[in-house]
Amino acid sequence: MSVSQADFNQALAVGRPPNITKLFPNSRALIVSGKVIDRALRSKGKAMTIAANGRNNFIIRGALLAAQRANAAIIIEIARSEGGANAYCPVNYWNMAMQVDQAMNELGITVPVAIHADHYGIKKETDLDFAKVEIPTIFEAGITSIAIDASHLPDDKNLLTNLALAQLVPTWAGLETEIGEIKGSQGLSTAAEALFLIQGLNAHNIFPDWIALNNGTTHGIEESGQGIQVGLTAEIHAGLAPYHISGAQHGTSGNSSERLREIAAKTTTTKANVATALQMVSWGLQVNDYGNAILDENGNFIKVKDAGVTENMWQQMVAHAEANGWKKGNYKSLNLPFEPKLMGQPKAIRERMAKRVEDFVYNLLTNVFNAQDSAPLAIQAILEKGSYDMGAKVERIEDPANWTGEKITRRAASLGSDKGPAGDFDD
Repeated sequence: MSVSQADFNQALAVGRPPNITKLFPNSRALIVSGKVIDRALRSKGKAMTIAANGRNNFIIRGALLAAQRANAAIIIEIARSEGGANAYCPVNYWNMAMQVDQAMNELGITVPVAIHADHYGIKKETDLDFAKVEIPTIFEAGITSIAIDASHLPDDKNLLTNLALAQLVPTWAGLETEIGEIKGSQGLSTAAEALFLIQGLNAHNIFPDWIALNNGTTHGIEESGQGIQVGLTAEIHAGLAPYHISGAQHGTSGNSSERLREIAAKTTTTKANVATALQMVSWGLQVNDYGNAILDENGNFIKVKDAGVTENMWQQMVAHAEANGWKKGNYKSLNLPFEPKLMGQPKAIRERMAKRVEDFVYNLLTNVFNAQDSAPLAIQAILEKGSYDMGAKVERIEDPANWTGEKITRRAASLGSDKGPAGDFDD
């Protein structure tokens, strides 16, 4: 499937949101709302695309090159823990759009790309005041999609937080909501919880594009024994069918290709987050089919010779981690201090880092996610709408009189859901 130059030019003229046209008035990069990406994958059917966590510039470049090669619409994202006010990555909410726009223009990327603020976490009610100030600033910086993650809170507080913060999200922007922290097999999400959240939002004219669940997966470098529970995911998605909401699969690293193919084929998932695997791949570490780093007999990462960073640079990174007492899961904190050093490597080294990411992502897009040739479908959606604003996939179904603050609290109390153990489950 291909797109004519005339159609691309028209999509470029009408498909870029107002914040993007203001920031990059002369750009040829087709940066779009997250809604556009979701529509494209829904149109293809039994397909999802990567939401690549751009922890470093090489991941961004590699993911974009893979998308171009696969003719796939994709999402570049960063989570609040990775790129928020207390970032451990050099890519953050305020420079991600700029980095993506620059790379797309330099590399000749013509597929549609959304810029997603993932896991905008609210862990306590006092976080709300800060969020009300900060969220508008990330849209000013070029974000085109956001995940409001108040899954750490009880069900009623999760819904009320979403109601409060959704008012700060432009109506054209992609919107993701979440139930259940990513805790592996503990505190699994239920169909009742999901329906409660989506019905309550619908009653107040808020129509998310995606819902993320705790469906058995985990964040980080460890392979989960259980992984994604496809049956549970399909059951929850089926219960939400009247609301036309898509699934967002978190913690994709750590699940086999076979299981990810099942998620694409048997659920309404259109967005698959990949974070840790891309970081490891860019550095040149050995990973398995799950995207998890393979450890040697001493429990150390295995650096592939002549792949990723230089051997000398990797030794420096390991020494820095050891000096700071960072265990394997905390190697992610190397991203921020080492980005200038990595950018200072010879061009051939920088290009092989991006190339390794490109090959890894291309395989996911074409052989696992069924995302190939979704780019023309995204452009078609823009042209059919004649706008950057796709609108909602559903109208209001629920009666707002049944979803007042008091009734929300009463309904939530009857759910009796198990949220699993307390702790820090951020990626």
